[in-house]
Amino acid sequence: MRIGFHASHEQISPRQLLADVQHAERAGFAMAMCSDHLAPWSTRQGHSGYAWAWLGAALATTGLSFGTVSAPGQRYHPAVHAQRIATLGQMFPGRFWVALGSGENANEHVTGQPWPAKEVRTRRLEESVDVIRRLLAGEEVTHDGLVTVDRARVWERADPAPLLVGPAVSVASAARVARWADGLVTVSQPVDTLRRVLTAYRDAGGAGTAALQVHLSWAPTQEEAQRVAHEQWRTNVFGEPVNWDTATVDAFDVMGEQVGPEAVARSVRVSADLGQHRAWLQEYAELGFDDVYLHFVGQEQERFLDTFGEHVLPDFQP
Repeated sequence: MRIGFHASHEQISPRQLLADVQHAERAGFAMAMCSDHLAPWSTRQGHSGYAWAWLGAALATTGLSFGTVSAPGQRYHPAVHAQRIATLGQMFPGRFWVALGSGENANEHVTGQPWPAKEVRTRRLEESVDVIRRLLAGEEVTHDGLVTVDRARVWERADPAPLLVGPAVSVASAARVARWADGLVTVSQPVDTLRRVLTAYRDAGGAGTAALQVHLSWAPTQEEAQRVAHEQWRTNVFGEPVNWDTATVDAFDVMGEQVGPEAVARSVRVSADLGQHRAWLQEYAELGFDDVYLHFVGQEQERFLDTFGEHVLPDFQP
């Protein structure tokens, strides 16, 4: 199992995050991924750099492979998205993938379009994926449905074409994205849930790499690890439909005031014990995940990167 670094644009300025991902490579992380948000989850996080500009700089200044989770269909037209994807793929062959999701209202409402129901968003995503895949293959595409495309063509071709990965949190979503995805990416959940998600994807014919993003908080003391997790991540513990449908940062902050440290610990692996973190990672390896991306939920990454690089990553080297 390979261990990567998750770069959280919502929490860290793009300039600092670029230095952090370069640091992650020096520390021994094998690859990286990042978020693609217009807004953070909390005013305490306070950042949200443009992922696509940052990805060009990150790919050019490291040797890592990179992915991002992104939502075509509302804020991003799929033809423009295909051009972005093809450009990075052409510049950095074989080093870039994108996970295409149905989005969150917090990022998409800025267009002024209504926020669709979940099933409509899913069908819009599937249309967008088809358009993007055809454009990456060099086709001229016209499409009239939940997204509209008029004689689009992407003139830059990437060889190989970047993988279009399916992000899924629920069992039902994992089975559905298996229809089109080149791989699966999911997020921290109880081990039994992760097992069912991975099984649903494989049983539905899903191929490719299975990746997991793990939210964690580590510090030299348990008290500090708990404090960091609660301060930074208490607005990120809500399940659907709250996480997808809530429109503003202020609303997330109001809800977060009702969330205690115990609730955060159900979404974040919180421990001062590096042995415990190694054991959690071993569980994910035994479940069958190929890649795990570690997201330390604090805003200062240096101590985490050095400590995990020295004491955790060596246990998972091939």
